[in-house]
Formats: sequence, structure tokens, C-alpha cells
Amino acid sequence: MARKNLIEISSSTAVRPEPTALRDNRPIAGFVPQARNPAPVGGITKTLGNITEKVERANDLERQLAQGQMVVEIDPGLIDASFVEDRLEIDAVQLNELVEQIREHGQQVPILVRPHPQTKGRYQVAYGHRRLAAVKKLGIRVRAVVRELTDDQLVVSQGQENSARTNLSYIERALFALRLEQRGFTRDIIMAALGVDKAALSKMLIVTRQVPIALITAIGVAPEIGRRRWLELGERLESVEPDLILAELSADNSRPLSSDERFHRALALALAVRRPAVTEAPVVNPQISGVPVQFKKNASSATFVFDNKAAPGFDQFVQERLQGLFAEFQQNKGA
Repeated sequence: MARKNLIEISSSTAVRPEPTALRDNRPIAGFVPQARNPAPVGGITKTLGNITEKVERANDLERQLAQGQMVVEIDPGLIDASFVEDRLEIDAVQLNELVEQIREHGQQVPILVRPHPQTKGRYQVAYGHRRLAAVKKLGIRVRAVVRELTDDQLVVSQGQENSARTNLSYIERALFALRLEQRGFTRDIIMAALGVDKAALSKMLIVTRQVPIALITAIGVAPEIGRRRWLELGERLESVEPDLILAELSADNSRPLSSDERFHRALALALAVRRPAVTEAPVVNPQISGVPVQFKKNASSATFVFDNKAAPGFDQFVQERLQGLFAEFQQNKGA
């Protein structure tokens, strides 16, 4: 005899199931879980196969979200910028063009974010700052991939994506390298983020040390200016007071200039304005009487030159007694 309704739940004998605790009440990538229906199950029939299938689908969805394999929509107000800036500025004209593209065609390329490491329920951008800014202006949700990232993984993703898509200017890439170095990232991570070798990275850091940050900011992104010209400016600044150039670029007549034009103005000033040359004092006592040693002195240093042919080993003899001579000098100086 066939047995029917083996797992049917009768309305008269229904027992309300105990709610299971959620593992994490934070919305995953902007999704808010639906509230449970407090009403009794009643006469709803569920097969074990359907329940298992739904559980598997939910687990698969959670796995894909955790691995960053799905594109989801997030409220832009929940997303913070990366902890390392990679741009001097966002060009207003280019941003407006991007806004119109997204308005007409939608956001075609998602941004990459990670769960915020300090603030629960918020996110942090790895790349896509311009797209995020454009979506904010449109007042819509942003399409994003959410992925668990370490700080190293975030900056590498940020640098590689910007190098591939947004064409940061040379000086912006150099500043990005400097900021990463200041935050303690290794040279290997910085090179991976920028896609450069050790020599190219060294030149980037040289530029950021030769050209004051205030002057770089006054010049701007300078998209057409490459490594060679920035290195030239840095070398020229060794004989120029940077404050004079900075004051000139801050004048009213320089403000309408493009950043490329401001760079050329700065370089022209560096070529035209030089620090006064330091004249060296003449050499005094070229030969110390009765001693096979020459003594040369200028405004900043003094040098003893030993004649090893005339007195072999005399230089070593003096070197071994320098500590005692210096102690005697300090004692007499304080007397």
C-alpha cells in the first residue's frame, strides 16, 4: 500500500522552527538579508531535495562573493578611498565625460573594493576612484567586486590597474612610489605595483627628493612630461632656490596655465635663475716646512696629502694617533 505525505507538515501539528543565528549580520557587498517571516509554516510542503539545493546555492553565492567572483551593487556612501593616494587631482573635464558615458551606457567596468579593515560595514577602494566619483555625481549605486585583500595586495592591484587603464602621469607614479616607501612597503611590492624595475624606481624616487613636494603640487600632473624632463628639472634645482620658482608659479599670471605649461615655466626659471657661485678660498700652506705632507684648505674642508715615497708609513703613523690628537684638541678647546 502506497504511503503518502511522508514529509507533509500539517497545519494542526505545525511546530514553528527555531531561527538559526546568522554568522555575520553585516550586509555582504551591499546585500541586506531578508527578514524572516514570523508566521507559521502552515501547510507549505518542502522536499529535502529543494532544501538541499537552496542551501548549496546560498553557500556557492557566499563563496563567490568572498573570492570576488561576482559583481554586486553597493551604496557609494559606504566606500572610502584607498589609504594611499595615487593622483594629484581628478581632471574635472574628464570626470564630466565619464559621468555622461555612465549615464548613457551604464557602468561597464566594476571597481575593486575590500571590506574596510577598521570599520565594519564599510569598504575601501583598491581601484576605480574616478568611476566611484562619477557614480556619486549620478546618485546611483556602484558596481563593484568585493575581495579580501591585504595591504600589499591592495596597493599592487591599485598600481597595476592604474598603469593599465588610467595612464597616471610620470610624476603621479613617482609620488605613488614615494608614499608607498614612506609607509614601509618593500621595494619588491612597489616595483610590482608600478610595473617597473629597480633602476626605474630609483629614478622616480630621485625626482621626488630633488623636486620639493610643494613645487610638484604647484606644477600639477603634467601628463605630457616624462622622466627625462623631471630629472632635468631636479638637477637644475641644485643651483636654484625652489622658493623663487614656487612664488612665480603661484602668481596670478601663472594660474591659467595648464600643468604642462607650468612645468615648462618652472624649468625655464631654473635655467635662468641660479644660486650665487661659491668661491673657494685659495690653497694655503701647500707644503708644510720640513714635513712630507701637503695641506690644502678651502671654505668648507681641509685636506692633508702624504708623500708616501718620501716617508713610507707616515700616513699610518698619523692615523693611529688621530683619536688622541682629537681628544687633546677637545680638551684644549674647553680650557
